[in-house]
This record gives sequence, structure tokens and C-alpha cells, in this order.
Amino acid sequence: MTITMPMKKNGRPQRTLAALLAAMAMSLAFAATSIAAECERPTRLRISFVPQGELQDDGAAMKPLFEDLEHTLRMPVEIITPASYGAVTEGLLAGAVDVARLGPATYVSVRKSDPQITPFATLLRIADGFSEGNASAYYSILIVRQHGPITSIAGLKGKRLALADPESTSGALIPLHVFSRQLGTSLDKYFLRIGYSGNHEQSVAAVLNKEADAAFVASANLGSLIAAGKVKRSDVRVLWKSAPIPFDPFVYRGQLCEDIKKKIRSVFFNKKSANVKNTLNAIRAQEFVAAEDRNYNIIRNLP
Repeated sequence: MTITMPMKKNGRPQRTLAALLAAMAMSLAFAATSIAAECERPTRLRISFVPQGELQDDGAAMKPLFEDLEHTLRMPVEIITPASYGAVTEGLLAGAVDVARLGPATYVSVRKSDPQITPFATLLRIADGFSEGNASAYYSILIVRQHGPITSIAGLKGKRLALADPESTSGALIPLHVFSRQLGTSLDKYFLRIGYSGNHEQSVAAVLNKEADAAFVASANLGSLIAAGKVKRSDVRVLWKSAPIPFDPFVYRGQLCEDIKKKIRSVFFNKKSANVKNTLNAIRAQEFVAAEDRNYNIIRNLP
């Protein structure tokens, strides 16, 4: 952009106040246009979830809310089914996923790679038998078969352990960093064998099917399995429970245009929507609440 100033007889530009103001206004308008052009406006909203159980269940539970998103954004919503926790983060970083539900540790990890990834919502869950009335947090719990021979942590020495996914907060990170410290030794030295099941539901199944002697799972996921009738509370014994962990954040890419992000938030926080209420009932939650990056400092500060 070139601005021509009126010239004095000596050849120097005559910097009048009006000319300076005009130049500033044009520069600001140009900058605003450039910024607006840099934000992304996809033709469809691509959503993914870190795998916690049956992936089709995740999509089905959220479908009513997705209908509201499609109506508000006037674009189709596409569910991206991931193979692992890492696949979701790779999708976010590559721009192939626009909105995602991440585990707390997964969020902290991906935020390091792209600080523009922003948490905007999380859940207040319906209290279950493991939450002790704290609906804003869940726990990493160590479970064994209720009717099996193991009744204490000491009885697990030299046994088989199932973890969920290397990037799972309650199914890997907390056990590896917190439980092992309380144990006084690393997990690989205490257990005969450690395997990754892929998600929490499969970890529970591994214990009940005697493919593993114990597993670390999220209390909220186990509570949902019990509520759905897939597992009986009397089937499992809890040997250890962590400190409270903040619930999974829903995040969007910061590169999305602001009006799109605003509309996404408006859908999640629309308490009058029947579709939102149906989604909350399906995922055993009371409501969506705002999420902030600082909520997950408890994960960042793990040794």
C-alpha cells in the first residue's frame, strides 16, 4: 500500500494531521482484513473423541447436540473415528479435526504443540458410586475381580496389569507417575507384564475375562458401564483411588474464525435445547460448563 504525501517546495512531504489519520485508518483496515482472511472457515465441522469405550457409542450419545451444531453453523458435522488417543491429537495439529474431546493429559500434551488449541467446555457428571458426590472430577482407580484371589496391592506383585493407552490420564499417566511413586518402585518392576488395552472399557473387560489381573481405569467410565448394565458393581474390587482429576475438555482449533467458535460455544451452553439435554442424559452428565486451560495445571505439574 502506497500513500502519497503533498510536497513542499523543498521536496519534503507535508505531514498534515488529516493525512496521517487517513494513513493510519487505511493501515488498520488492511490489518483487520488480513487477520480476518487468515482464520479458517471449513465447509464441514470435523469432530473426534479420544477412545474411551465403543467409539460408535460416543458418536451416538452426542448426535442430538451435533444436530444443533449443524443447524446453528449451517454446515454438516462429520465424526472422525480415531484409532488411538494419538490419532486425535495428530488430527488437531494437522487441521483434519476441528473440535475434539480430549483426556486431560492428551490436552496438556497437544497444547504444548499448538497453544491456539483452546478448551471451551467440560462436564458436570452425574455422581456415581466412585465419585463421592464430586460431580466435577473423576478418579484413576485400580480394579481387580471381586471374586478373584487378589484382595490387596501386595497381592498384585508379579501379576499382569492392563493400562488403557499411553496418553490416557487415568489409564496410564497417573499410574506411571503417582501410583508408582506411592508404591516405591516402577510398575514394570512390580508387575510381571504390562499391556495397553486401547481404552477403559477394554481394560475392564480384560480383568473380568481374566486376561489381566488388574487394570487402571477412569472411575467415570466404569460408572457408565455399570449404569448401562454392561458390568455389575459387585464384579469389581477397587484397591486404589487417585486424587480428583478434572473432567475431559472439549477443545477447538484456534485457527477457526471467531464467529464459528462463538456459535459452537452457544450450542454447548444452550440449556433450553432439548437436544443438549438428550445428549447430557446419554453421557450421564448434568450440564456443560466452561473449561479453562488453568484447570489442567494439576496434570502439567505431575513429576
